[in-house]
Amino acid sequence: MSKLFAQLTNAFPLWIAACSGLALFHPEWFTWFQGDFIRYGLGLIMLGMGLTLTFEDFRDVIHLPKAGVIGLFCQFAVMPFLGWIIGKSLSLDEMNPMLAVGLILVACCPGGTASNVVAFLARANVALSVMMTVTSTFAAILLTPLLTKLYAGTLVEVDAYGLFLSTVKVVLIPVMMGLVLNQYFPKVGKKISPFSPFISVVAIVLIVASIIGQQREVILGSGWRLLAAPFLLHLGGFGIGYLVAKLFHLTEENARTISIEVGMQNSGLGATLAKDHFPGTVAPVPCAISAVYHCLIGSLLVALWRWTSGKNTASG
Repeated sequence: MSKLFAQLTNAFPLWIAACSGLALFHPEWFTWFQGDFIRYGLGLIMLGMGLTLTFEDFRDVIHLPKAGVIGLFCQFAVMPFLGWIIGKSLSLDEMNPMLAVGLILVACCPGGTASNVVAFLARANVALSVMMTVTSTFAAILLTPLLTKLYAGTLVEVDAYGLFLSTVKVVLIPVMMGLVLNQYFPKVGKKISPFSPFISVVAIVLIVASIIGQQREVILGSGWRLLAAPFLLHLGGFGIGYLVAKLFHLTEENARTISIEVGMQNSGLGATLAKDHFPGTVAPVPCAISAVYHCLIGSLLVALWRWTSGKNTASG
C-alpha cells in the first residue's frame, strides 16, 4: 500500500497539470474547496513536513554548508527581486496592481514541499533539499512578510504584521505539531508518515485547481502577460540557482538541488496568504499559475537530468 501511495505522490506534476486544466473547463469540480478548506489543506501540508523532522535535524541547520547558504541567498534575495522586475517589465501593475502583488508574494515564499519529490526523481541531494525546504520555511515566517512589504508596498498597502501572524499560523504551528508528534510519539508518526506526502499532494492540487477555477475568467481574459510572468519567474529561479551553484564550484548533485529549491516556490502558501490578506482581488491568480509552471518545468528537468545521468553512467 505504501508503494502505491509513493507512486501516486511521484505523479504530482501530472495531477496538478491535469486538475488545473480541468478547472478551466469545469470549475465547479474544484471551487467547492475554498475558505477554511484551503487553510486546513495548507496546514496538513505543513504538518506532513513536520512529521519528517526531529530536533536533531536542526543541528545541521546551525552549521549550514555552503550549498545551503547559496540556496537561501537565491531564495530570498534573488527571487523577490526577480518577481518585482518581471512584474515591472511586463507592466502587470498597469493591467492590475494585484496581479503584480501576487507575483511578488509567491516570489517571496519559501521552497515548496514538492521540491523534495522532484529532487528525489532528479537524482539530486534529497537530504540537502529537505534541509533547505525546512530552513527556508522557517526563515519565511519573518522574511516573506518583510520582503512582500518591501517590493509590493509601493503598489498597495501591505500589512506585514498581519502576514507574519498568518505565516505563523499556517506554517510554524503545523510544522511544530508534526515535529513534536514525530519526536515524542514516533510510533504514531511512523504510521502516518507513509501517507502524509500523498495527502500533501492532494491538498496542494485542490488549492491550486480551486483558485484557477474561481479566477478562470481572469486567466482566460488577461492575455499572454499573466501567463508569461510566472513562467519567467520560475524559469529564472531554476536557471539562476543552477548557475550560481556551479559558479561556486558545487557538485552537480548539489547544483541540481539548489536549482530545484530556488525554482519551486511554496505556491500554496502564497495563494493562501493572498486570499487572506487581499480578499476579493486577483492576487492569488499568479500564485496558482506558478504552481502549475514550477511543477512542469521541474518535471522536464527531471527527465533531462535522469537522461544525462543515465548517459554518464553508461559512458563510465
